[in-house]
Amino acid sequence: MKVDTVGAPRRTRRPAADPAPPPSSSSTTPRRAGLRRRVTDNLVGYLFLAAGLLAFALFSWYPIVRGFLLSFQQVNFAEPASWVGLDNFHRLFDDPLFLTAWRNTLWFTVLALVFGFAAPFVTAVVLNELRHGRAYLRMTVYLPVMLPPIVTVLLWRWFYDPGPGLFNHALGILHLPPQQWLESENLSMLSLVLVSTWANMGTTTLIYLAALQGVPGELYEAAQLDGASIRQRLWHVTIPQMRFILLITLLLQVIGTMQVFIEPFVLTGGGPNDATVTVLLLLYRYAFVYNDFGLASAMSTVLFVVLGAFAGLYLRLTRSKG
Repeated sequence: MKVDTVGAPRRTRRPAADPAPPPSSSSTTPRRAGLRRRVTDNLVGYLFLAAGLLAFALFSWYPIVRGFLLSFQQVNFAEPASWVGLDNFHRLFDDPLFLTAWRNTLWFTVLALVFGFAAPFVTAVVLNELRHGRAYLRMTVYLPVMLPPIVTVLLWRWFYDPGPGLFNHALGILHLPPQQWLESENLSMLSLVLVSTWANMGTTTLIYLAALQGVPGELYEAAQLDGASIRQRLWHVTIPQMRFILLITLLLQVIGTMQVFIEPFVLTGGGPNDATVTVLLLLYRYAFVYNDFGLASAMSTVLFVVLGAFAGLYLRLTRSKG
């Protein structure tokens, strides 16, 4: 039997789809170039970062680690070093000058806080109230900071000179007896504090001045309308608004004053009668006078721990504020 296929729909076979053409080299070239450029840029950045990290590790971390290891050794760099354990710390704590140096350093810190913490704040408040000549006075206050520390100390040594010194000359004009500023056990530490305060108060004054300009003026206007005096506005408006800045500068000043060295080294040499021997000055004696670098490293380790505690407190306060 034949099947008539006339008029039956014919099925047409669809041609197979052409395969996708392979990606041309012209489309991959920009992609590879962009990847190469990113790798090159990152490599250059990592090289600069590695150089900075290397310099920081070489000149900062390596001396810290090396000094910590030396604190457990007997070394004078003339003979081979030998490990002595905690013997350097025992000898350090048995030295009567150790407690004397810490007592003098703490006394210097207290005096520096009394003068060096209050003087910049008062100066900043006065400068903030001025309307004319503020820029000139800011430059004048900051000028001692720009002087080299040794120049400042030598200048003040002439001021303190018991013969033709400026201070004794001023006392003579007032018909007052001259003073032994650097030779007296009662005045020598105070004299060092005055030098340090004059030389370093410029930076703190500018910090306080910037903080004062950030206090909202509406608070002062409201306090003035309520009849508050200048002292009341200062106590109830200025100080509360600057509480965090005052606390941070207090910690930084404690850390800085506990490392005092140039003033007692140049002006008094630790005298009279070890009244101005500080921690760093005693450390200098251990290393470069007694040639006992192990004992000096033990002293530096103790100082590192004490200052590290204040630095940790500073970081915690700044992090909580942030």
